Amino acid sequence: MGLIKRKRVLGSGLALAVAMGVTAAALMDNGAEAGPRIATTAAAADHTPRLRALLHRLTTVDGAPGALAEVRNRHGGAVLTSGVANVSTHAPIHRDSRFRIGSMTKPFVATVVLQLVGERRVALDAPVERYLPGVIRGHGNDGREITVRQLLQHTSGVPDILEYLPPQEVLEDPLARHDIRDLVNVALAHPPTFEPGTAWRYSNTNYLLAGLLIEKVTGHAYGEEIRRRIIEPLGLRETYVPGDAPAIPGPHPRGYVRPGEDAPLMDITAINPTVAGPAGEMISSGTDLNRFLDALVRGRLLRPAQLREMMRTRPTGNPDGRAYGLGLESRPLPCGGRYWGHSGDIPGYGTVGGATADGGQATVMVNIGPNGPDAQDDGMKAAVQTALCESRPHERRHAPEGTRP
Repeated sequence: MGLIKRKRVLGSGLALAVAMGVTAAALMDNGAEAGPRIATTAAAADHTPRLRALLHRLTTVDGAPGALAEVRNRHGGAVLTSGVANVSTHAPIHRDSRFRIGSMTKPFVATVVLQLVGERRVALDAPVERYLPGVIRGHGNDGREITVRQLLQHTSGVPDILEYLPPQEVLEDPLARHDIRDLVNVALAHPPTFEPGTAWRYSNTNYLLAGLLIEKVTGHAYGEEIRRRIIEPLGLRETYVPGDAPAIPGPHPRGYVRPGEDAPLMDITAINPTVAGPAGEMISSGTDLNRFLDALVRGRLLRPAQLREMMRTRPTGNPDGRAYGLGLESRPLPCGGRYWGHSGDIPGYGTVGGATADGGQATVMVNIGPNGPDAQDDGMKAAVQTALCESRPHERRHAPEGTRP
């Protein structure tokens, strides 16, 4: 789910449920045949062969059927694609593709909560119990001890629903509808992973709860608030909160999952996204994600005080320097400074996006997930970092390591 952050979680025993007949070797051949395609504007000249090579590697060595990278800076944009949108027809990736964005939904949800903070309808350091009385209870979980900030920053200690929602259930019945509260109750039937505020651990349950909080405070579903507060003001015409609609509107690649290391691919394009809910159900495009991240990082969606809170990060223990704010990650750039963004996995798709304060944006998508190799994750992040470095003004590309963009 968007939701799904763990890798290789699907047992090879599920192969009997997925007889698509596409092998990894055939998939790699398809990617090699397709090669990187480029649709560009004035910014295209900035993109060296390294970015193209990274995209090509994603669809060959790393085993993704197809990949897309959309890059933009103040001078224009470029769309690069590699591989195929459909392993049966070998159709290429459409440059205007929509796709499921998984946990990149979380910055949207966090932005709405922080807008409510700016409106004084929510207090960041208030207990969640104030807004969701009695919801977080039992097995050592207590909403009176957990703050709104801790939900958004993954420091609440609430158990992750993914630990208790068998992936087999999703693959065997991808069109099943899930209720947010039911998913929360499944997770909270287990003890917390740590005392609130004492550690950091990613938990999708935090954002299921954040979605419930938005509904309780506003009287509207969290998706309605995202549409009203973010999608419509920014003119995101390719971004949706689909609810229980299983289709992806507009041009899109097929989404695939490999249920075991040597299992054939399964087409899981159609899925009921309520299985991810506010933790990862949204659909978007490279164009729209770049526009959203740029608007967020450059202060168009939040008041200065709330944006500062969102960007107050804590280390995650990741060796790549990843730090987590309130629904927003930061990572160092190899050319100096940092970028802000998120990643997302959901059955069928993987996405990584980032933006810098000086106007660079990059989004990378592959149409396989969530159980790709670690190298695939690394390749997507490397592609985003390369794109952002190549998109920066020349005089800033070699800024001292550690400076903020």
